[in-house]
This record gives sequence, structure tokens and C-alpha cells, in this order.
Amino acid sequence: MTRILVDSSSDYGRKEIKEKNLEFIPIHITIGETDYIDGVDFEKDEFYEILQRESEFPKTSQPSPEAFLEIFEDAKVKDDSVICILLSSALSGTFQSAALARSIVDYEKIHLIDSLSATYPIKVLADYALKMAQDGVEAALIAEKLEALKSRVRLFAGLDTLEYLAKGGRLSKSVAAIGELANIKPIITLTQEGSVGVLGKCIGRNKAITQVVRHLTEVSIDPAFPLYSIYTCGTENCEKFEEKLTEHGYAISGRLQVGATIGAHIGPDAFGVVFVARQG
Repeated sequence: MTRILVDSSSDYGRKEIKEKNLEFIPIHITIGETDYIDGVDFEKDEFYEILQRESEFPKTSQPSPEAFLEIFEDAKVKDDSVICILLSSALSGTFQSAALARSIVDYEKIHLIDSLSATYPIKVLADYALKMAQDGVEAALIAEKLEALKSRVRLFAGLDTLEYLAKGGRLSKSVAAIGELANIKPIITLTQEGSVGVLGKCIGRNKAITQVVRHLTEVSIDPAFPLYSIYTCGTENCEKFEEKLTEHGYAISGRLQVGATIGAHIGPDAFGVVFVARQG
């Protein structure tokens, strides 16, 4: 049997994890003096309520190697394969923890995929892996195909506020304050190196929506994969964005809510799109 493992940065809901029989490793989040288990202790909307209520910025801690060991050792005993699709190594040490756990177990049927991404691009990869596994594709080939696909899974997003980029240390507070006064809305992406990159800055929400759509039109989209609209909390901006997508002829496979790992940095009222670019 081939098992598919994801960490909580993939933003799968608990129900979907159970339905798809995914192996799941949570990331721990500390806000103020309270520790939370991402994907377990709160729903996504509850997280944004806490985020906006608390003055302290959330701190994440990567899973320990021990978090992976039980799954890896059980797979070894049962002669199962495990494909781990994990949060970008440029954003977290989660991949390194899994690599250490694999070296301890010393089992060749554990395949580690550094997604070089976060949130729903990981879901796209994991859903693809699940389909291949159900079709009887060998785990080693699934891992190979995921490595080939991961650079084609893209995310573009428009932010409604600079506050959380500043709180997370990705922007100076003075620059953020000036930007807020000027009503600047940054457009971000996940780079090919697995970090968060800025595609541009717009003045006002409507221009930000137009800009994200423009970036999308510059890419040839692979129709074999879903195109998701994404949001953090508050759907108004996402709904307006979806209207623009529809006007441009894009078919939206679903609207998905971004969770704590990335949502903490981009804040409420963000919107965006996840899709797969054509090869070549």
C-alpha cells in the first residue's frame, strides 16, 4: 500500500483528511502564551479571530522527527510505501525533520517531496498523488512525477493589509505604515525557490484584483488540474476576484480558505488563485 502524508500547512480540513485516508502531521502554533495544534485545535475562521484579537504575532514550531517516526516505523513493519509532501524547506524545518526521521528508520520506501510551496499547492500535489496511488502507480514513480509537477503549481494572491507582513518581520513597520496610508496592496507569489515573493504593488483593492488576473492571463494553464480561488477570512474580495475570473473565461473548481501557516503572514481579506501551468 502507498500512504500519502501531508503536514498541516497543506490546509486540508479534518473531514477531508479522514475521507482521503491521509497521514497527517500537525504544525504547532503559539499565540501569546497559548499553544495550538494547527488543523486540530481550531477551525480556520477561529484562527483569524485569534489572530486579529491578539497583539502578539503567531510563532510556528516545526514538527519534531519523532512526529514522523511512528508513521515511518509502522510503514516499514507493514512494507508500505510513504510519500511525504511537505511545506517548503525555505519556510520551515519540517522537511528536515522528516529527513532525519527517515534516516533513523532506514527504509527505502519513504519518499520525501520538498513541495517548495505551502497551502493549496500542496493539496494539488497530494490529490494528484492520491489519484495515481488509486490507479496502482508505484510509489517511486509517483514521487518522480510529483518532483516534475511541483514547479508548475502556482499561487498568486492579493493582500488587503501590510500589517501582518510587518508583524511577521517580512516588512519594516515604518514601510508598512506608509503603505497602509497610501492604500497599497501587494501581490505575492511562491517563488521557484520556495519562498514568498512580491510580484507587484497596487493602490486599492480593485487594481489589486485586476493585477492578479493579469498575472494569471500571462500563464498558460493546464486544464487537467483544478483552478482554485483562495481566501483568508472575509470573502468579499474573493467574490469580486471570482467575478473577474469568470469574465475572463476561467472555470473555478472551488473556493478554499487558507489556514494558519500562511494566513498569519498575509492577514484577513486576502484573495488569490492556485493552478497548474502547462509544461514547457
